[in-house]
Amino acid sequence: MKANRCRNPIIVVDDLYVNFYTYAGVVKAIDGVSFCIERGETYCLVGETGCGKSVTSRALTRLILPPGKIERGRILYYPEPGKVVDIMKLSEEELRMIRGDEITYIFQDPGTALDPLYTIGYQISETMLVHGYINKIRKGVSRAIQLLKETLIPDPEQRIKSYPHELSGGMKQRAVIATSLANRPRLIIADEPTTALDATVQAQIMELLRNLKKKRGLTILLITHNMGLVAEMCDRVGVMYAGQLVEEAPTEELFRNPLHPYTRALLRAVPNPLRRIEKLESIPGTVPNLIYPPAGCRFHPRCAHVMDTCKRQKPELTRIGNKHYVSCWLYSRR
Repeated sequence: MKANRCRNPIIVVDDLYVNFYTYAGVVKAIDGVSFCIERGETYCLVGETGCGKSVTSRALTRLILPPGKIERGRILYYPEPGKVVDIMKLSEEELRMIRGDEITYIFQDPGTALDPLYTIGYQISETMLVHGYINKIRKGVSRAIQLLKETLIPDPEQRIKSYPHELSGGMKQRAVIATSLANRPRLIIADEPTTALDATVQAQIMELLRNLKKKRGLTILLITHNMGLVAEMCDRVGVMYAGQLVEEAPTEELFRNPLHPYTRALLRAVPNPLRRIEKLESIPGTVPNLIYPPAGCRFHPRCAHVMDTCKRQKPELTRIGNKHYVSCWLYSRR
């Protein structure tokens, strides 16, 4: 899968491999993942916990710390149409000018994303200071207040003086979003931004992200395992399993016509409030140990359609219809 799969990409990931070198062995966390994100869209990565979604998102700006290592692959960033930056060839200093400025993150847990020793206003202003938008922290105060207003935090003039422990979970997440918007982001990577929040606040945060995207013309990479959020927020979906991308399609197409056995099983496991179900369906077996992953298709030990080829050789992503790709020998053989 190459860059030309997107007409106007903002980022392209091609054949990415990431390993973690632990005492127990080498964890093959990402195995040949390739995808691209169109400028202005919301692209989702979904899958079970531990399938590699967060590792993939951190690899986009080389935020893989030891014992992790990006073994190989290309990551191409397009700040403007026709202009390309090879992330893997940048120096650390050059990358820092992009990370936190043009590509920003909203992490899972706002409690750990914020430093407990500094006020919210200081942390938002520090982001602007690092990237040269201001030359003194105090000059960022008015901009920080405006950002808190934009993220709908009440009484922002007082909240910039607050420490993280003085805010609720929803307000902390809004402060993290404000920090991610502080400079000039083109791509926001939202890594399960509603995990630690209750249902009402989740809806508020996602509505906020949708409105900010429309207002600022942002591109969003949303990482989640909540299929309801996928249906509501996303333009295209990439389904990951055990470090591999097994299916990719426009959201409506994926829900209407899931092809990969794992995708179908994942959707069947979601409760349907419109049907009476006595017992939820589950996927048999367990997630493989990525120190010793299965050969071929990593889903084959749990697949009801397994063939001999599945056990020996990894299937390539195959195009099935318009913008619908699947990595499965059921379709490769066809």
